[in-house]
Amino acid sequence: MFNQTKYTIERRYINKRHNVRPGTRLTSGAPVFLVAHDTGNPGASAENHYTYFQNLTDRSASAQVFVDDKKILEIIPTGTGAEPAEKAWHVLYNVTTDNERFGDDANDIALGVELCFGGKINTLEAYKRFVWYLAYCCNKWGINPRTHIPSHKQLDPARKRDCDQALATIGKTLKDLMQDVEAEVKGASVAPAALDFSPLPVNIAQTLIDNYVSPAWFASQKVGDQEGKTHFHNLANNLRAAAGLNEKGLPLDGAVKLFKSNAQEIIFRWLSPAWFKAKQVGDTAGMTHYNNLANYLRSAAGMPTQ
Repeated sequence: MFNQTKYTIERRYINKRHNVRPGTRLTSGAPVFLVAHDTGNPGASAENHYTYFQNLTDRSASAQVFVDDKKILEIIPTGTGAEPAEKAWHVLYNVTTDNERFGDDANDIALGVELCFGGKINTLEAYKRFVWYLAYCCNKWGINPRTHIPSHKQLDPARKRDCDQALATIGKTLKDLMQDVEAEVKGASVAPAALDFSPLPVNIAQTLIDNYVSPAWFASQKVGDQEGKTHFHNLANNLRAAAGLNEKGLPLDGAVKLFKSNAQEIIFRWLSPAWFKAKQVGDTAGMTHYNNLANYLRSAAGMPTQ
């Protein structure tokens, strides 16, 4: 039996403006299907996205719901509360896949539900709330999770990668998402992922942070580079998450997949140059050390080792 009180739904709506919240009801009344998005903005929380869309003026974009590891936040009415479901601008109108599959435009008959991931966000915890919220909607309106929860990528494959890119960081696929939502509707827990990566050993994560990322953060601080400080702060947290730790170094429920871009940055910025320096002086032990560090990163990102 579905647990309707497992999590709390927070409803705090952005102001009505045509480019984000036109205030128009879904033409279907209740939602017909649900579009699974991710924000494409690693580290940005539900609260961050509320603020962003509350202040957005230069383009048309929005979604009804944002889910992170702390909250489920509806920023446009969905029909789960007292207010009827309203439109959001989460899929382009000139993309016709939604019309072909569901008979109408996603903006007019579907909810856009966004998964927040990466950075300081515990993506696995956010995923559990994401699954539950989708199950809540399926249970409320009789939506079939196996057929009526397309990803944004499925509706607009030429432009979009969500929500697949966020799911991959925790070893999940869209098929897993549908199965997990179906199981949640029936009262089961989220199924564990079949990992396609190896968690980063804690000591390796700490070595990389201490020897490379922290010095880069301090160098950015010294020259007043706020963007650099933020980047290296997030990079350190991503390494911790890949080792199953939170920002404070405390254990999480499990490790998450390291972003390939993070692995490649560390390898090309620091490890490869160190390997070549070791080679120049005939330091075979050093060469092995840096190659091993690089392979730990590759494995944590689901990449082939070398």
